[in-house]
Amino acid sequence: MGLLSLGTPLKWSEAKQYADHVRSHGIDQFLAIYNKMKDKQKDCLLWGDEVEYIVISYDDEHKNAKISLRVFEMLAILQVDEQEWLKDPENHPAPATSWRPEYGRFMLEGTPGSPYGSTLKDLLLVEPNMKLRRKLAHQTMKSNEIPLTIVSYPRLGCQGEFLDPHYEPLGDSCRSLFVPDEIINPHARFPTLTANIRRRRGSKVAINMPIFKDTNTPSPFIDPTIPWDRNVFPEDKEAKEGAAKPDHIYMDAMAFGMGCCCLQITFQACNVEEARRLYDQLAPVGPIMLALTAAAPIYRGYLADVDCRWDVIASSVDDRTPEERGLKPLENDRFVINKSRYDSVDSYLSTDPMFKQKYNDIDLVYDEEIYKKLRANGIDDQLAKHVSHLFIRDPLVIFRELLDQDDNVSSDHFENIQSTNWQTMRFKPPPPNSTIGWRVEFRSMEIQMTDFENTAFAIFIVLLTRAILSFGLNFYIPISKVDENMKKAHKRGAVMNEKFYFRKNVFTKHQPTSRQPSPSSSTSTSSKKNGQDEVLDGDVDEENEDELDAYEQMSIDEIINGKSGGFTGLIPLINSYLNSVNVDIETRCQLSRYLDLIKRRANGSLMTGATWMRQFVQNHPDYKHDSVVSQEINYDLMKTIEKISNGELEVPELLGEQHA
Repeated sequence: MGLLSLGTPLKWSEAKQYADHVRSHGIDQFLAIYNKMKDKQKDCLLWGDEVEYIVISYDDEHKNAKISLRVFEMLAILQVDEQEWLKDPENHPAPATSWRPEYGRFMLEGTPGSPYGSTLKDLLLVEPNMKLRRKLAHQTMKSNEIPLTIVSYPRLGCQGEFLDPHYEPLGDSCRSLFVPDEIINPHARFPTLTANIRRRRGSKVAINMPIFKDTNTPSPFIDPTIPWDRNVFPEDKEAKEGAAKPDHIYMDAMAFGMGCCCLQITFQACNVEEARRLYDQLAPVGPIMLALTAAAPIYRGYLADVDCRWDVIASSVDDRTPEERGLKPLENDRFVINKSRYDSVDSYLSTDPMFKQKYNDIDLVYDEEIYKKLRANGIDDQLAKHVSHLFIRDPLVIFRELLDQDDNVSSDHFENIQSTNWQTMRFKPPPPNSTIGWRVEFRSMEIQMTDFENTAFAIFIVLLTRAILSFGLNFYIPISKVDENMKKAHKRGAVMNEKFYFRKNVFTKHQPTSRQPSPSSSTSTSSKKNGQDEVLDGDVDEENEDELDAYEQMSIDEIINGKSGGFTGLIPLINSYLNSVNVDIETRCQLSRYLDLIKRRANGSLMTGATWMRQFVQNHPDYKHDSVVSQEINYDLMKTIEKISNGELEVPELLGEQHA
């Protein structure tokens, strides 16, 4: 979650007067951190995962699965061990888990108490820790409450009672037709963030997901549950005036997006250069993993024609004005900005020799004055553009008491903007005066229903980073193609039905030759044509360089598992890495169980969570083939997911026979 500070938050009308102040001092703070930490070397690999839970409250008498707003009562218990350890670390053991609130008052975020280390044995600690987190969270709950790792609560914003306790959809922060302000984390940052996005934008956010057209779904679909004629707030008329699109599921509040849960992995690199390299190499993997982890096919009680959360969140925090969205000529604003502040990355970051300027092939919007300031203070072109691109955004929450800071010891102004640029990758400088190193965060994956699945995807990404660094892998493709892949990743059944751009040859002349994986057919072809040593170490003419840089559209099965006569595949690369290091048989067998899940999700022999949920709804006896996920269907869905997550119900079509 983002930066949490204490103080008096300013409304947008006042906060905007200090936007340049925050930006200027934020850059000074970044420069202070960079100059102090740029030469930091030999940090060990540390990494951790973030798992987010939605707390469900059952009303068994009425067959209703609501969301519980009691999370802060639970956090008061869950955080005791960590707080005692922080106060007196000599007399209290380090906690095994760590807990934080999230945007929604119905959400919990759990992480391991300490980061995992660099050994393969550490990977075997992940699933037990995730199971412990689920157990500890459940112990703080009432008998009718359960923590579920689901991306989105299917009936958020529906008519009737979906909250425990119930509140009517009123409140000056959201001004939503569907959800009340009581759904928001009560910390001052969150209601202020919600209201200031609306105020800055000049209207409520407008989220429209295409509805899944089943045999009895009206066409055109005009949602009869929208209170079209409500007249409580000035914004109530927006739905009728075009914000709610026909054939779409309309949502109008930040809670619909920031109330979604995901699985995020953060890595500490050995130095800043390695962090930047990992950022770049993982960026093209983001859309692939979004599609592969797809688990969000239902919104506001309707089946959607998408499988993922990303566009919902992007729209839910889109604070761009009409001018910035290109709907009006620029008069009062500085830039036309082509994306929400929650979206895919817009440029690569590394100065690694494998990077070429042609990969950054979209017109990057950045603040030229900030760019010049960064360059004048020794920041290279790539990093200067990255930071000055983030800083085209305004700070949305400014606390009066924190306006004036010592830029040599604080990073609050920098993090104010950095932490509200929510992209598929995040490059994270070390916090001031800490032992933490340079980090990257992989942010695209959807949370899965079980700890086994979440462990599998976390371990897959960790092992992929090890293979990238060990073998000098090159995943660069034009950033515009990464954007296209993100659009495809949302589509229903994208894993099986879509093809994604991916690099054909991931071995380049810049990679070390001493630690290569066993050759695939693609590298063998290069070797036969040019001689592998020549490809890796010699001069390459322009024609051959273009061939080495080639990319093509592949299925996710081909990207993950490889294809005959073509790309090696990410899992074969990981297996080659595992073959190159000392790993005992027991650890290797355990890791193979996790990798097998990824392999089978990619080849379609196992369903994604989204496909499984969609089929559950469509096969439910109460479903009328009209796209409606009723209260009773949702109740049965939540109960079934609970049984799956607890291991009470075997679902080999989702998890495989080996897991069962």
